Amino acid sequence: MNLKPYLDFTTDIAYRAGRITLGYFNAGVRPDYKADDTPVTAADRAAEIFIRGEIEKAYPGHAIVGEEFGEDAGQGSAFRWIVDPIDGTKSFMRGVPLYGVLIGLEIDGVIRVGAAYYPGTDEMLCAADGEGAWWNSRRAHVSNESALDRAWVSFTNVRNMERYGRSAAWERINSIAYAARGWGDAYGYLAVATGRAEVMLDPILAIWDCGPFPVILREAGGYFGSWDGREGHQYSEGLACNSALLPEVLRLINEK
Repeated sequence: MNLKPYLDFTTDIAYRAGRITLGYFNAGVRPDYKADDTPVTAADRAAEIFIRGEIEKAYPGHAIVGEEFGEDAGQGSAFRWIVDPIDGTKSFMRGVPLYGVLIGLEIDGVIRVGAAYYPGTDEMLCAADGEGAWWNSRRAHVSNESALDRAWVSFTNVRNMERYGRSAAWERINSIAYAARGWGDAYGYLAVATGRAEVMLDPILAIWDCGPFPVILREAGGYFGSWDGREGHQYSEGLACNSALLPEVLRLINEK
């Protein structure tokens, strides 16, 4: 299958959705709060409406699942688009530019195409199987660092490590790593895919929080998947890592 047209389409709509969000960024937008106390803004809704509309026009038979408007269209299709219009809404609403627009294309249950656009820093990270991973038109590649005591580790929320039973695993990694920084949400995965960090850890993720990252990390020479080594986006948690450190990181996570 020629995935290049899907890659071009995905990067285009991620970019244009990101520019929509900038119209609300640092403009005093006030959030509403969902039942789980997570915020949503007019920018989230506007960007997802735009993305859904473009997909429905271009690929009317495909399924779509998004954070703000659920799943619809194309039920039973082998093609499903996974959309997070703003990953990092908490950062967005406080004027912190480390948020991303995430779009992944799942084909027969596997993410084959993905784009993550970061409007606040104007960084586009995208990939398709066999097409490589790209960061603002340059090849993206994970680092070659093989020593955890020289590695940079990123995370979103330390409190979630305890909440989801990952405190011990987190402490084992954090106690060895050279540095740990809260470049959280989607930006941490960008950092790993581009070699600026070696590990990113999230003990809890929704499917739309990680839609594009399996193919991006795979094509960048790294790993994205569960904390026990299963590659993919459907495990309700996220680990990104370069290939050199992956065995040690998995061992530390799962040490008894």
